[in-house]
Amino acid sequence: MKNDKESRSNRNNPLKKTRRVTIDDVLLASQETREQREQRIRSLFGFFDKENSGIVDYAQIETALSELHIPPEYKHAKDFLKACDANKDGRVDYKDFKKYVDNKEIELYRLFRAIDVEHYGCIVPGELCKALVKAGIQIDEDEVALFMEHVDKDNNEVITFEKWRDFLLLYPKEATIENIYHYIERVCLIDIGEHSVSPTGISGNIHAVKYLFAGGLAGAASRTATAPLDRLKIILQIQTTRTHIMPALRNIWKQDGFLGFFRGNGLNVLKVAPESAIRFYTYETLKTWIVNSKGGGGAINPDVGTVGHVLAGGMAGGIAQATIYPMDLIKTRVQTYAYREGVRFPRLGALSKDIWVQEGPRAFYRGLVPSLLGIIPYAGIDIAAYEALKDMSKKYILHDGEPGPLVQVCCGTVSGALGATCVYPLQVVRTRMQAQRSNASTAYKGMTEVFRRTFEQEGFRGFYKGIFPNLLKVIPSASITYVLYETITKGLKLE
Repeated sequence: MKNDKESRSNRNNPLKKTRRVTIDDVLLASQETREQREQRIRSLFGFFDKENSGIVDYAQIETALSELHIPPEYKHAKDFLKACDANKDGRVDYKDFKKYVDNKEIELYRLFRAIDVEHYGCIVPGELCKALVKAGIQIDEDEVALFMEHVDKDNNEVITFEKWRDFLLLYPKEATIENIYHYIERVCLIDIGEHSVSPTGISGNIHAVKYLFAGGLAGAASRTATAPLDRLKIILQIQTTRTHIMPALRNIWKQDGFLGFFRGNGLNVLKVAPESAIRFYTYETLKTWIVNSKGGGGAINPDVGTVGHVLAGGMAGGIAQATIYPMDLIKTRVQTYAYREGVRFPRLGALSKDIWVQEGPRAFYRGLVPSLLGIIPYAGIDIAAYEALKDMSKKYILHDGEPGPLVQVCCGTVSGALGATCVYPLQVVRTRMQAQRSNASTAYKGMTEVFRRTFEQEGFRGFYKGIFPNLLKVIPSASITYVLYETITKGLKLE
């Protein structure tokens, strides 16, 4: 009876060790001799030790891993150094490296054998699927195929121990099926998109809905917290006379009280989920298309390149913006209605119906052109500035150290503010076109007329009305979004 229970226990827990695994088992599974294995390990150490000094440090490890397209944001180099550095002196010699490889290959073989329940000496899709499900990861056939694709280099639909070892040998964390899945999910499917706080590895991801939920909730909270600044910005943007912040604040308070500062925030929050979902999905689709067009579709971690990121991010942002643009226009009308007309605004349904009947369906897209024109330059400036600031922080502040979350948020905040400032005139033009009824006698005929009349009547400064509250909301918005996003993803066990 006792043996039956142990047998059932071993079947239910595929990771339970039945005997001690040794290097001899690894050699047999790898089909190599000790001499061949020694030569392979020395060659791998030489990949890190480019100077042939016999010792590698953090900078050399980071450089070598970057050649494998593993970005420093994932702290891979720091974890790898920690795993290899036995005496904690910040350097790794061949003896330390060999010890790490020995332990890692034994660990990988143990997991490989546990997944290979049929004992064919290789892992097939069915076995991989069962192991993932047993680890609590619900996965479909397409995602199993994606997993196999990254590990199975010769595309024969089986994973030998050699493939398994080569793919995971430099992964410094404990080799569990769940860790390995998230390694592929979050490192090999990298999405660095726009440098707002956005989820990584979302394409083909079983947690995509959770990531979007976390991002949406964090975005909604940050927009609500900065809603008074957004309302003030919109009010200042539509003024064609000389504007001052304090009179505008007093006017909002006089008309609607405290809640007046949150006018239109409901629509602003409602936009978050659909806009994020459309942008993330479109970005990943475009990124895949760009990689395939460059002939890099088979790479483990395809490099889209800076231009590819700008194009994919800009086009994805444009498509998302165009899709939800009617909501944005109605939000602007809600925020400016009472202030401009001196009467309380109607319900959203009545306001939308009035726009449709009085101005026609095209009115819902007034100002779309300047909005779209600003997306590509914004993405380009944002990404270029972010990378430059991150490199400067590594060189002058961190002294070749790895940028942490705070540094990344600061870089993203400054780069975002710089990008927004450069394209701000287009935002003013868009807001003025949105706020004005198209059937009014003084209505702008188009974007060109807005530029001309603004410059003639208000000068260059007219294009930067409301820039101060716009910049003021950047830091709290980014900080709130980042902190809440991290908290929610940890709560949903996505970290």
